[in-house]
Amino acid sequence: MIEFLTAEMAPLMFGALVVFLLLGYPVAFALAANGLLFGLLGMELGLLRPELFQALPERVFGIMQNDTLLAIPFFTFMGLILERSGMAEDLLDTIGQLFGPLRGGLAYAVVFVGALLAATTGVVAASVISMGLISLPIMLRYGYDRRLATGVIAASGTLAQIIPPSLVLIVMADQLGRSVGDMYAGALFPGLVLTALYAAYVVGFSIIDPKAAPALPREARTLRGMQLLIRVLVALVPPLVLIFLVLGTIFIGIATPTEGGAMGAAGAIILALIKRKLTFSLLRQAMDSTAKLSSFVIFILIGSTVWGLVFRGVNGDLWVEHLLTSLPGGEIGFLIVVNVMVFLLAFFLDFFELAFIIVPLLAPVAEKMGIDLIWFGVLLSVNMQTSFMHPPFGFALFFLRSVAPRNEYVDKVTGRRIAGITTGQIYWGAVPFVCIQILMVAIVLLFPELVLSGIDRPPEVDLDTIQIEIPTTDYGTPPPAFPGLEPPAGEAPAPYDPSQDIMRQLQQNQ
Repeated sequence: MIEFLTAEMAPLMFGALVVFLLLGYPVAFALAANGLLFGLLGMELGLLRPELFQALPERVFGIMQNDTLLAIPFFTFMGLILERSGMAEDLLDTIGQLFGPLRGGLAYAVVFVGALLAATTGVVAASVISMGLISLPIMLRYGYDRRLATGVIAASGTLAQIIPPSLVLIVMADQLGRSVGDMYAGALFPGLVLTALYAAYVVGFSIIDPKAAPALPREARTLRGMQLLIRVLVALVPPLVLIFLVLGTIFIGIATPTEGGAMGAAGAIILALIKRKLTFSLLRQAMDSTAKLSSFVIFILIGSTVWGLVFRGVNGDLWVEHLLTSLPGGEIGFLIVVNVMVFLLAFFLDFFELAFIIVPLLAPVAEKMGIDLIWFGVLLSVNMQTSFMHPPFGFALFFLRSVAPRNEYVDKVTGRRIAGITTGQIYWGAVPFVCIQILMVAIVLLFPELVLSGIDRPPEVDLDTIQIEIPTTDYGTPPPAFPGLEPPAGEAPAPYDPSQDIMRQLQQNQ
Protein backbone atom coordinates (compact mmCIF):
# COMPACT_ATOMS: atom_id res chain seq x y z
CA MET A 1 0.00 0.00 0.00
CA ILE A 2 2.83 2.41 0.87
CA GLU A 3 4.58 1.61 -2.40
CA PHE A 4 1.38 2.30 -4.32
CA LEU A 5 0.87 5.65 -2.55
CA THR A 6 4.46 6.63 -3.21
CA ALA A 7 4.31 5.75 -6.90
CA GLU A 8 0.89 7.21 -7.61
CA MET A 9 0.89 10.27 -5.37
CA ALA A 10 0.37 12.79 -8.21
CA PRO A 11 -2.73 11.18 -9.82
CA LEU A 12 -4.21 10.48 -6.39
CA MET A 13 -3.74 14.13 -5.42
CA PHE A 14 -5.42 15.33 -8.61
CA GLY A 15 -8.27 12.84 -8.19
CA ALA A 16 -8.83 13.90 -4.59
CA LEU A 17 -9.10 17.53 -5.69
CA VAL A 18 -11.78 16.61 -8.24
CA VAL A 19 -13.72 14.77 -5.52
CA PHE A 20 -13.52 17.78 -3.17
CA LEU A 21 -14.81 20.08 -5.89
CA LEU A 22 -17.67 17.76 -6.88
CA LEU A 23 -18.73 17.55 -3.23
CA GLY A 24 -19.28 21.30 -3.31
CA TYR A 25 -16.54 22.55 -1.00
CA PRO A 26 -15.41 26.15 -1.64
CA VAL A 27 -12.70 26.08 -4.27
CA ALA A 28 -10.10 28.15 -2.40
CA PHE A 29 -10.33 26.03 0.75
CA ALA A 30 -10.55 22.75 -1.17
CA LEU A 31 -7.31 23.61 -2.99
CA ALA A 32 -5.43 24.63 0.15
CA ALA A 33 -6.70 21.72 2.26
CA ASN A 34 -5.87 19.21 -0.47
CA GLY A 35 -2.36 20.62 -0.81
CA LEU A 36 -1.68 20.59 2.93
CA LEU A 37 -3.14 17.09 3.38
CA PHE A 38 -1.02 15.52 0.65
CA GLY A 39 1.97 17.59 1.73
CA LEU A 40 1.83 16.02 5.20
CA LEU A 41 1.27 12.59 3.67
CA GLY A 42 4.24 13.10 1.37
CA MET A 43 6.47 13.99 4.34
CA GLU A 44 5.34 10.86 6.18
CA LEU A 45 6.22 8.75 3.14
CA GLY A 46 9.57 10.47 2.70
CA LEU A 47 8.67 12.05 -0.65
CA LEU A 48 8.83 15.61 0.64
CA ARG A 49 10.96 17.51 3.11
CA PRO A 50 9.46 19.84 5.74
CA GLU A 51 11.44 22.72 4.25
CA LEU A 52 9.07 22.66 1.27
CA PHE A 53 6.40 24.55 3.21
CA GLN A 54 8.89 27.28 4.06
CA ALA A 55 8.40 28.51 0.49
CA LEU A 56 4.70 29.19 1.10
CA PRO A 57 4.99 32.55 2.91
CA GLU A 58 7.23 33.92 0.17
CA ARG A 59 4.74 32.78 -2.48
CA VAL A 60 1.80 34.35 -0.66
CA PHE A 61 3.67 37.65 -0.32
CA GLY A 62 4.54 37.38 -4.02
CA ILE A 63 0.81 37.24 -4.83
CA MET A 64 0.10 40.29 -2.70
CA GLN A 65 2.94 42.22 -4.38
CA ASN A 66 1.85 41.34 -7.93
CA ASP A 67 1.12 44.65 -9.66
CA THR A 68 -0.69 42.95 -12.53
CA LEU A 69 -3.46 41.70 -10.24
CA LEU A 70 -4.20 45.30 -9.20
CA ALA A 71 -5.95 45.69 -12.55
CA ILE A 72 -8.73 43.35 -11.36
CA PRO A 73 -10.22 45.68 -8.69
CA PHE A 74 -9.74 48.73 -10.95
CA PHE A 75 -11.64 47.24 -13.89
CA THR A 76 -14.28 45.72 -11.60
CA PHE A 77 -14.91 49.08 -9.93
CA MET A 78 -15.04 50.82 -13.31
CA GLY A 79 -17.61 48.34 -14.64
CA LEU A 80 -19.84 48.57 -11.58
CA ILE A 81 -19.86 52.38 -11.60
CA LEU A 82 -20.74 52.46 -15.31
CA GLU A 83 -23.45 49.83 -14.91
CA ARG A 84 -25.09 51.72 -12.04
CA SER A 85 -24.74 55.15 -13.68
CA GLY A 86 -27.19 54.23 -16.46
CA MET A 87 -24.76 54.01 -19.40
CA ALA A 88 -26.08 50.61 -20.44
CA GLU A 89 -29.66 51.89 -20.38
CA ASP A 90 -28.79 54.87 -22.61
CA LEU A 91 -26.89 52.69 -25.06
CA LEU A 92 -29.62 50.06 -25.34
CA ASP A 93 -32.37 52.62 -25.79
CA THR A 94 -30.44 54.59 -28.44
CA ILE A 95 -29.04 51.65 -30.41
CA GLY A 96 -32.43 49.91 -30.21
CA GLN A 97 -34.00 52.97 -31.86
CA LEU A 98 -31.23 52.97 -34.50
CA PHE A 99 -31.69 49.30 -35.47
CA GLY A 100 -35.45 49.34 -34.80
CA PRO A 101 -36.64 49.37 -38.44
CA LEU A 102 -34.75 46.11 -39.16
CA ARG A 103 -36.08 42.64 -38.47
CA GLY A 104 -34.26 41.44 -35.39
CA GLY A 105 -33.19 45.02 -34.71
CA LEU A 106 -33.45 44.72 -30.94
CA ALA A 107 -31.28 41.58 -31.05
CA TYR A 108 -28.66 43.44 -33.13
CA ALA A 109 -28.74 46.23 -30.58
CA VAL A 110 -28.14 43.75 -27.75
CA VAL A 111 -25.13 42.27 -29.57
CA PHE A 112 -23.67 45.69 -30.37
CA VAL A 113 -24.23 47.07 -26.88
CA GLY A 114 -22.88 43.82 -25.38
CA ALA A 115 -19.61 44.38 -27.25
CA LEU A 116 -19.46 48.03 -26.12
CA LEU A 117 -20.17 47.11 -22.51
CA ALA A 118 -17.50 44.38 -22.73
CA ALA A 119 -14.96 46.97 -23.89
CA THR A 120 -15.84 49.32 -21.03
CA THR A 121 -16.90 47.19 -18.07
CA GLY A 122 -15.12 43.85 -18.55
CA VAL A 123 -17.59 42.23 -16.12
CA VAL A 124 -19.99 39.52 -17.34
CA ALA A 125 -22.49 39.88 -14.49
CA ALA A 126 -22.93 43.62 -15.04
CA SER A 127 -23.53 43.20 -18.79
CA VAL A 128 -26.01 40.32 -18.54
CA ILE A 129 -28.03 41.83 -15.70
CA SER A 130 -28.19 45.28 -17.33
CA MET A 131 -29.36 43.95 -20.69
CA GLY A 132 -31.72 41.47 -19.05
CA LEU A 133 -33.44 44.22 -17.07
CA ILE A 134 -33.64 46.71 -19.94
CA SER A 135 -33.93 44.75 -23.20
CA LEU A 136 -35.77 41.58 -22.27
CA PRO A 137 -39.12 43.25 -21.38
CA ILE A 138 -39.05 45.21 -24.67
CA MET A 139 -38.27 42.10 -26.72
CA LEU A 140 -41.09 40.19 -25.03
CA ARG A 141 -43.45 43.15 -25.56
CA TYR A 142 -42.99 43.04 -29.33
CA GLY A 143 -43.17 39.27 -29.78
CA TYR A 144 -39.56 38.06 -29.94
CA ASP A 145 -38.95 34.34 -29.67
CA ARG A 146 -38.07 33.68 -26.04
CA ARG A 147 -35.14 31.40 -26.83
CA LEU A 148 -33.63 33.97 -29.18
CA ALA A 149 -34.17 36.82 -26.70
CA THR A 150 -32.66 35.03 -23.70
CA GLY A 151 -29.86 33.43 -25.69
CA VAL A 152 -28.67 36.63 -27.35
CA ILE A 153 -28.70 38.52 -24.02
CA ALA A 154 -26.72 35.84 -22.16
CA ALA A 155 -24.25 35.33 -25.02
CA SER A 156 -23.66 39.05 -25.63
CA GLY A 157 -23.01 39.50 -21.92
CA THR A 158 -20.24 36.90 -22.05
CA LEU A 159 -18.36 38.98 -24.64
CA ALA A 160 -16.97 40.75 -21.58
CA GLN A 161 -14.85 37.64 -21.05
CA ILE A 162 -12.96 37.77 -24.35
CA ILE A 163 -13.02 41.45 -25.40
CA PRO A 164 -10.44 43.59 -23.52
CA PRO A 165 -10.31 44.81 -20.75
CA SER A 166 -11.53 41.39 -19.65
CA LEU A 167 -10.71 40.20 -16.12
CA VAL A 168 -10.36 36.74 -17.61
CA LEU A 169 -7.45 37.82 -19.81
CA ILE A 170 -5.69 39.46 -16.86
CA VAL A 171 -5.80 36.22 -14.88
CA MET A 172 -4.81 34.17 -17.94
CA ALA A 173 -1.79 36.39 -18.62
CA ASP A 174 -0.70 36.13 -14.98
CA GLN A 175 -0.95 32.34 -14.99
CA LEU A 176 0.92 32.02 -18.29
CA GLY A 177 3.61 34.50 -17.30
CA ARG A 178 2.91 36.75 -20.29
CA SER A 179 2.15 40.44 -20.76
CA VAL A 180 -1.45 41.53 -20.20
CA GLY A 181 -1.05 44.04 -23.03
CA ASP A 182 -0.06 41.25 -25.45
CA MET A 183 -2.97 39.13 -24.26
CA TYR A 184 -5.34 42.05 -24.85
CA ALA A 185 -3.94 42.66 -28.34
CA GLY A 186 -4.18 38.97 -29.21
CA ALA A 187 -7.80 38.65 -28.03
CA LEU A 188 -9.15 41.78 -29.75
CA PHE A 189 -9.73 40.31 -33.25
CA PRO A 190 -11.20 36.98 -32.02
CA GLY A 191 -13.59 38.98 -29.82
CA LEU A 192 -14.75 41.05 -32.78
CA VAL A 193 -15.15 37.93 -34.97
CA LEU A 194 -17.24 36.26 -32.26
CA THR A 195 -19.43 39.38 -32.09
CA ALA A 196 -19.93 39.16 -35.87
CA LEU A 197 -20.89 35.48 -35.58
CA TYR A 198 -23.55 36.33 -32.99
CA ALA A 199 -24.97 38.98 -35.34
CA ALA A 200 -24.87 36.51 -38.24
CA TYR A 201 -26.92 34.04 -36.19
CA VAL A 202 -29.55 36.74 -35.60
CA VAL A 203 -29.62 37.42 -39.38
CA GLY A 204 -30.21 33.75 -40.10
CA PHE A 205 -32.87 33.42 -37.40
CA SER A 206 -34.78 36.48 -38.65
CA ILE A 207 -34.72 35.15 -42.23
CA ILE A 208 -35.90 31.66 -41.29
CA ASP A 209 -38.59 32.85 -38.87
CA PRO A 210 -39.42 36.57 -39.42
CA LYS A 211 -42.23 36.58 -36.87
CA ALA A 212 -39.81 35.47 -34.14
CA ALA A 213 -37.62 38.56 -34.62
CA PRO A 214 -39.88 41.41 -35.76
CA ALA A 215 -38.92 44.99 -36.47
CA LEU A 216 -39.80 47.63 -33.92
CA PRO A 217 -43.26 49.12 -34.70
CA ARG A 218 -43.31 52.69 -35.97
CA GLU A 219 -45.10 53.97 -32.88
CA ALA A 220 -42.28 52.58 -30.72
CA ARG A 221 -39.59 54.44 -32.69
CA THR A 222 -39.76 57.77 -30.90
CA LEU A 223 -36.45 59.13 -32.25
CA ARG A 224 -36.26 60.00 -35.96
CA GLY A 225 -34.12 62.00 -38.36
CA MET A 226 -31.58 64.44 -36.97
CA GLN A 227 -32.79 63.85 -33.42
CA LEU A 228 -31.73 60.18 -33.70
CA LEU A 229 -28.30 60.98 -35.09
CA ILE A 230 -27.58 63.47 -32.28
CA ARG A 231 -28.80 60.96 -29.68
CA VAL A 232 -26.49 58.26 -31.08
CA LEU A 233 -23.48 60.58 -30.80
CA VAL A 234 -24.37 61.61 -27.24
CA ALA A 235 -24.77 57.97 -26.20
CA LEU A 236 -21.69 56.63 -28.02
CA VAL A 237 -19.06 59.31 -27.42
CA PRO A 238 -18.57 58.77 -23.62
CA PRO A 239 -17.99 54.99 -23.82
CA LEU A 240 -15.77 55.37 -26.89
CA VAL A 241 -13.68 57.99 -25.10
CA LEU A 242 -13.42 55.68 -22.11
CA ILE A 243 -12.42 52.76 -24.34
CA PHE A 244 -9.59 54.85 -25.80
CA LEU A 245 -8.60 56.06 -22.35
CA VAL A 246 -8.23 52.47 -21.17
CA LEU A 247 -7.38 50.28 -24.16
CA GLY A 248 -5.86 52.93 -26.41
CA THR A 249 -3.24 53.92 -23.86
CA ILE A 250 -2.42 50.26 -23.21
CA PHE A 251 -2.04 49.35 -26.90
CA ILE A 252 -0.02 52.48 -27.68
CA GLY A 253 2.29 51.69 -24.77
CA ILE A 254 1.65 54.83 -22.74
CA ALA A 255 0.15 52.94 -19.78
CA THR A 256 0.37 49.50 -18.25
CA PRO A 257 -2.89 47.53 -17.82
CA THR A 258 -2.91 48.44 -14.13
CA GLU A 259 -2.49 52.14 -14.93
CA GLY A 260 -5.12 51.85 -17.66
CA GLY A 261 -7.52 50.31 -15.15
CA ALA A 262 -6.89 53.16 -12.72
CA MET A 263 -7.61 55.72 -15.45
CA GLY A 264 -10.74 53.79 -16.40
CA ALA A 265 -11.99 53.84 -12.80
CA ALA A 266 -11.36 57.59 -12.62
CA GLY A 267 -13.08 58.08 -15.98
CA ALA A 268 -16.13 56.12 -14.82
CA ILE A 269 -16.44 58.35 -11.75
CA ILE A 270 -16.21 61.46 -13.97
CA LEU A 271 -18.92 60.13 -16.32
CA ALA A 272 -21.17 59.36 -13.34
CA LEU A 273 -20.61 62.90 -12.05
CA ILE A 274 -21.48 64.41 -15.44
CA LYS A 275 -24.71 62.39 -15.53
CA ARG A 276 -25.42 63.35 -11.90
CA LYS A 277 -25.69 59.70 -10.89
CA LEU A 278 -22.73 59.58 -8.51
CA THR A 279 -23.91 59.16 -4.92
CA PHE A 280 -22.33 57.88 -1.73
CA SER A 281 -24.62 54.84 -1.84
CA LEU A 282 -23.46 53.99 -5.38
CA LEU A 283 -19.80 54.33 -4.40
CA ARG A 284 -20.28 52.13 -1.33
CA GLN A 285 -22.05 49.40 -3.32
CA ALA A 286 -19.38 49.45 -6.02
CA MET A 287 -16.53 49.30 -3.49
CA ASP A 288 -18.20 46.48 -1.53
CA SER A 289 -18.71 44.39 -4.68
CA THR A 290 -15.16 45.13 -5.85
CA ALA A 291 -13.70 44.05 -2.50
CA LYS A 292 -15.71 40.80 -2.56
CA LEU A 293 -14.67 39.85 -6.10
CA SER A 294 -11.02 40.78 -5.51
CA SER A 295 -10.93 38.76 -2.27
CA PHE A 296 -12.54 35.83 -4.08
CA VAL A 297 -9.84 35.87 -6.75
CA ILE A 298 -6.96 36.29 -4.29
CA PHE A 299 -8.14 33.47 -2.01
CA ILE A 300 -8.46 31.08 -4.95
CA LEU A 301 -4.99 32.12 -6.12
CA ILE A 302 -3.51 31.49 -2.65
CA GLY A 303 -5.23 28.10 -2.46
CA SER A 304 -3.99 27.14 -5.92
CA THR A 305 -0.46 28.21 -4.92
CA VAL A 306 -0.51 25.85 -1.93
CA TRP A 307 -1.86 23.03 -4.06
CA GLY A 308 0.52 23.70 -6.95
CA LEU A 309 3.59 23.77 -4.67
CA VAL A 310 2.84 20.32 -3.24
CA PHE A 311 1.73 18.92 -6.61
CA ARG A 312 5.05 19.88 -8.16
CA GLY A 313 6.83 18.56 -5.07
CA VAL A 314 5.45 15.07 -5.80
CA ASN A 315 6.43 15.46 -9.49
CA GLY A 316 2.86 16.08 -10.58
CA ASP A 317 4.03 18.43 -13.31
CA LEU A 318 6.14 15.63 -14.81
CA TRP A 319 3.18 13.24 -14.59
CA VAL A 320 0.99 15.72 -16.50
CA GLU A 321 3.73 16.37 -19.03
CA HIS A 322 4.30 12.68 -19.76
CA LEU A 323 0.54 12.11 -19.93
CA LEU A 324 0.00 14.88 -22.49
CA THR A 325 3.16 14.51 -24.59
CA SER A 326 2.45 10.80 -25.10
CA LEU A 327 -0.85 11.57 -26.82
CA PRO A 328 -1.06 10.54 -30.49
CA GLY A 329 -0.93 13.33 -33.04
CA GLY A 330 1.78 15.42 -31.43
CA GLU A 331 0.93 19.11 -31.11
CA ILE A 332 -2.46 18.78 -32.87
CA GLY A 333 -3.44 15.84 -30.68
CA PHE A 334 -2.43 17.78 -27.57
CA LEU A 335 -4.49 20.83 -28.56
CA ILE A 336 -7.58 18.76 -29.43
CA VAL A 337 -7.48 16.77 -26.18
CA VAL A 338 -6.85 19.89 -24.08
CA ASN A 339 -9.74 21.78 -25.63
CA VAL A 340 -12.14 18.85 -25.26
CA MET A 341 -11.06 18.45 -21.63
CA VAL A 342 -11.50 22.17 -20.87
CA PHE A 343 -14.90 22.19 -22.57
CA LEU A 344 -16.10 19.25 -20.45
CA LEU A 345 -14.67 20.67 -17.22
CA ALA A 346 -16.46 23.94 -17.95
CA PHE A 347 -19.74 22.14 -17.23
CA PHE A 348 -18.74 21.95 -13.57
CA LEU A 349 -16.06 24.62 -12.98
CA ASP A 350 -16.14 28.34 -13.66
CA PHE A 351 -13.38 30.28 -15.35
CA PHE A 352 -11.38 31.22 -12.26
CA GLU A 353 -11.25 27.61 -11.10
CA LEU A 354 -10.11 26.44 -14.53
CA ALA A 355 -7.53 29.23 -14.82
CA PHE A 356 -5.95 28.62 -11.43
CA ILE A 357 -6.04 24.79 -11.48
CA ILE A 358 -5.79 23.59 -15.07
CA VAL A 359 -3.84 26.32 -16.92
CA PRO A 360 -0.67 26.12 -14.75
CA LEU A 361 -0.51 22.39 -15.55
CA LEU A 362 -0.97 22.86 -19.30
CA ALA A 363 1.24 25.91 -19.90
CA PRO A 364 4.67 24.24 -19.35
CA VAL A 365 3.73 21.39 -21.70
CA ALA A 366 2.53 23.81 -24.38
CA GLU A 367 5.72 25.87 -24.08
CA LYS A 368 7.93 22.78 -24.44
CA MET A 369 6.02 21.87 -27.61
CA GLY A 370 6.84 25.30 -29.05
CA ILE A 371 3.26 26.61 -28.85
CA ASP A 372 2.97 30.39 -28.53
CA LEU A 373 1.52 30.99 -25.06
CA ILE A 374 -0.36 34.15 -26.05
CA TRP A 375 -2.21 32.22 -28.76
CA PHE A 376 -2.68 29.29 -26.39
CA GLY A 377 -4.10 31.61 -23.72
CA VAL A 378 -6.58 33.24 -26.11
CA LEU A 379 -7.62 29.82 -27.41
CA LEU A 380 -8.33 28.61 -23.87
CA SER A 381 -10.11 31.85 -23.00
CA VAL A 382 -12.51 31.45 -25.94
CA ASN A 383 -13.07 27.84 -24.86
CA MET A 384 -13.59 28.78 -21.22
CA GLN A 385 -16.14 31.36 -22.29
CA THR A 386 -18.53 28.44 -22.72
CA SER A 387 -18.38 27.93 -18.93
CA PHE A 388 -20.64 30.99 -18.61
CA MET A 389 -23.17 29.52 -21.06
CA HIS A 390 -23.21 25.79 -20.27
CA PRO A 391 -26.59 24.53 -19.09
CA PRO A 392 -27.22 23.90 -16.28
CA PHE A 393 -24.33 25.60 -14.41
CA GLY A 394 -23.52 28.61 -16.62
CA PHE A 395 -23.23 31.77 -14.55
CA ALA A 396 -24.62 33.97 -17.34
CA LEU A 397 -27.75 31.81 -17.29
CA PHE A 398 -28.02 32.24 -13.51
CA PHE A 399 -27.63 36.02 -13.85
CA LEU A 400 -30.35 36.16 -16.52
CA ARG A 401 -32.62 33.85 -14.53
CA SER A 402 -32.37 36.25 -11.58
CA VAL A 403 -33.82 39.17 -13.59
CA ALA A 404 -36.09 37.40 -16.12
CA PRO A 405 -39.81 37.32 -15.17
CA ARG A 406 -40.83 33.93 -13.82
CA ASN A 407 -44.58 34.52 -13.73
CA GLU A 408 -47.15 36.15 -15.96
CA TYR A 409 -47.18 39.96 -15.72
CA VAL A 410 -48.96 42.96 -17.22
CA ASP A 411 -46.88 45.05 -19.63
CA LYS A 412 -46.79 48.71 -18.57
CA VAL A 413 -46.91 50.07 -22.13
CA THR A 414 -49.39 47.85 -23.97
CA GLY A 415 -51.42 46.63 -20.99
CA ARG A 416 -51.26 43.05 -22.33
CA ARG A 417 -50.61 40.06 -20.12
CA ILE A 418 -47.26 38.45 -20.98
CA ALA A 419 -46.26 34.97 -19.87
CA GLY A 420 -43.11 34.51 -17.82
CA ILE A 421 -39.91 32.86 -19.01
CA THR A 422 -39.12 29.30 -17.95
CA THR A 423 -35.64 28.06 -17.05
CA GLY A 424 -35.88 25.55 -19.90
CA GLN A 425 -36.34 28.38 -22.42
CA ILE A 426 -33.21 30.08 -21.09
CA TYR A 427 -31.22 26.83 -21.37
CA TRP A 428 -32.40 26.05 -24.90
CA GLY A 429 -31.71 29.62 -25.94
CA ALA A 430 -28.10 29.24 -24.83
CA VAL A 431 -27.40 26.06 -26.83
CA PRO A 432 -26.95 27.69 -30.31
CA PHE A 433 -24.57 30.26 -28.87
CA VAL A 434 -22.51 27.55 -27.15
CA CYS A 435 -22.20 25.95 -30.60
CA ILE A 436 -21.06 29.30 -32.03
CA GLN A 437 -18.41 29.53 -29.30
CA ILE A 438 -17.19 26.04 -30.19
CA LEU A 439 -17.00 27.18 -33.83
CA MET A 440 -14.91 30.14 -32.67
CA VAL A 441 -12.52 27.77 -30.89
CA ALA A 442 -12.06 25.90 -34.17
CA ILE A 443 -11.45 29.18 -36.04
CA VAL A 444 -8.74 30.28 -33.59
CA LEU A 445 -7.23 26.80 -33.76
CA LEU A 446 -7.11 26.79 -37.57
CA PHE A 447 -6.07 30.43 -38.03
CA PRO A 448 -3.46 31.37 -35.40
CA GLU A 449 -2.70 34.62 -37.22
CA LEU A 450 -6.08 35.89 -36.06
CA VAL A 451 -4.41 36.21 -32.65
CA LEU A 452 -0.76 36.68 -33.51
CA SER A 453 -1.27 39.43 -36.10
CA GLY A 454 -2.26 41.86 -33.37
CA ILE A 455 0.93 41.36 -31.37
CA ASP A 456 4.16 43.27 -31.99
CA ARG A 457 6.92 40.69 -32.24
CA PRO A 458 10.68 41.35 -32.33
CA PRO A 459 12.31 40.14 -35.56
CA GLU A 460 13.29 36.48 -35.41
CA VAL A 461 17.01 35.76 -35.58
CA ASP A 462 18.40 32.54 -37.05
CA LEU A 463 21.23 31.60 -34.72
CA ASP A 464 22.78 29.35 -37.37
CA THR A 465 23.48 32.31 -39.66
CA ILE A 466 25.11 34.58 -37.07
CA GLN A 467 28.77 35.46 -37.83
CA ILE A 468 30.90 37.20 -35.24
CA GLU A 469 33.81 39.22 -36.64
CA ILE A 470 36.41 40.73 -34.29
CA PRO A 471 38.13 43.64 -36.03
CA THR A 472 41.82 44.20 -35.39
CA THR A 473 42.83 47.63 -34.16
CA ASP A 474 45.98 49.41 -35.30
CA TYR A 475 47.61 50.53 -32.06
CA GLY A 476 50.92 51.32 -33.78
CA THR A 477 54.17 49.97 -32.45
CA PRO A 478 53.77 47.64 -29.48
CA PRO A 479 55.04 49.04 -26.20
CA PRO A 480 58.75 48.50 -25.44
CA ALA A 481 57.86 46.23 -22.54
CA PHE A 482 57.94 43.37 -25.04
CA PRO A 483 61.46 43.35 -26.54
CA GLY A 484 61.97 41.92 -30.00
CA LEU A 485 58.58 42.98 -31.32
CA GLU A 486 59.77 46.14 -33.11
CA PRO A 487 59.05 46.08 -36.88
CA PRO A 488 62.01 46.00 -39.29
CA ALA A 489 63.39 49.37 -40.35
CA GLY A 490 61.44 51.01 -43.13
CA GLU A 491 58.28 48.94 -42.69
CA ALA A 492 54.95 50.21 -41.38
CA PRO A 493 53.88 48.71 -38.09
CA ALA A 494 51.55 45.75 -38.45
CA PRO A 495 48.10 45.87 -36.85
CA TYR A 496 48.41 45.14 -33.21
CA ASP A 497 47.20 41.66 -32.28
CA PRO A 498 47.04 41.19 -28.49
CA SER A 499 46.93 37.40 -28.79
CA GLN A 500 50.44 37.38 -30.27
CA ASP A 501 51.73 39.28 -27.24
CA ILE A 502 50.18 36.74 -24.92
CA MET A 503 51.69 33.80 -26.81
CA ARG A 504 55.16 35.36 -26.82
CA GLN A 505 54.93 36.16 -23.13
CA LEU A 506 54.01 32.56 -22.37
CA GLN A 507 56.99 31.31 -24.39
CA GLN A 508 59.35 33.64 -22.51
CA ASN A 509 57.98 32.46 -19.17
CA GLN A 510 58.66 28.88 -20.14
